[in-house]
Amino acid sequence: MIFMLFTMANVGLPGTSGFVGEFLTLVGIFKANTAVAFFATSGVILSAGYALWLYRRVVFGDLIKESLKSISDMTAREKWIFAPLVFMTILLGVYPSLVLDVTGPAVAALLHDIEPVLAAAKGGAQAATH
Repeated sequence: MIFMLFTMANVGLPGTSGFVGEFLTLVGIFKANTAVAFFATSGVILSAGYALWLYRRVVFGDLIKESLKSISDMTAREKWIFAPLVFMTILLGVYPSLVLDVTGPAVAALLHDIEPVLAAAKGGAQAATH
């Protein structure tokens, strides 16, 4: 069950932290260059397909090694260890502003500082082509 949740977060299932990261990245790429955004989106789709294929083989595949057949399910201790990770994966997927509010000012300052440099580079590139 926990492996499935983390696989779905890796795929970018809405409601998990992976979705927020992928969505914000793709929106930012789309604003800069739609061709690159299309390429990145196809990569996200291919990685989701691979992750689901991997999950199916690991969870539902044949168990080949005899030594692994004696392994039991997770103990209560292991479940308690994973509980905060599961909680944070879902919490940050539902309420991402816990992190975005903290990192937002730093990102805004970075964009403010880099915009004149990008404009100058763009102007220089246009001048070189004429």
